Formats: sequence, structure tokens, C-alpha cells
Amino acid sequence: MNLPTVITDLVKAQNDFDSAAYANCFSDTAVVFDEGKTHNGRKEIEHWIADSNERYRSVMKPVSYEEIGTEKILKAEVSGTFPQSPIVLKFHFDIADGQIQRLKVTD
Repeated sequence: MNLPTVITDLVKAQNDFDSAAYANCFSDTAVVFDEGKTHNGRKEIEHWIADSNERYRSVMKPVSYEEIGTEKILKAEVSGTFPQSPIVLKFHFDIADGQIQRLKVTD
């Protein structure tokens, strides 16, 4: 599967539970939508993913990838210490200048 570098970096950071490296995949003004909440900016994203890592210990295994217009969609099997694990989730990315500008996680 041929993923953009920033998505490969994001998956690696998630699987290493490295919240700083994960947050560094995002622009300073990025927005993340997950579990009904919005997280704005790199610092808030870092706090969100650190908390998520602590609670769920989630790892990602990419299943498929497609580009529709400017949106990039990664389907990944996510497993961890949460109900319904493992689950396949969709990660909808907007990427510019090698950084994630927007991420929305859906099922």
C-alpha cells in the first residue's frame, strides 16, 4: 500500500504510542474530529492522543487507502483495550505541505 509519508509517520507514531511524534504530523492549526469531540491545534492534539493512548493502547493496521479529490481516506483495523476491539475505522485526511490539516475518524 502506497501511503503518503505523513500518514505512514502517523501510523508508526500511533503504534509506538509516541504522542509527540503523532502530534508533529499535524500543522499548528490542524483540527481533529473523533468520538464526537473536536481538538484544535498541535498541542491539543498531542494531549488528546496521549490520553487516548493511556486509556485504549490502540494500534493501527492499514487495510486500504484511497484518494477522492483532495481527501485521503485510510481504512485501518484498530485494536486495543476498548469495547468492540478490533474495529475497522476510516481516517479522513486533508493534507497540505506534508502536514495533516484535518482528520476526521469515522466507523
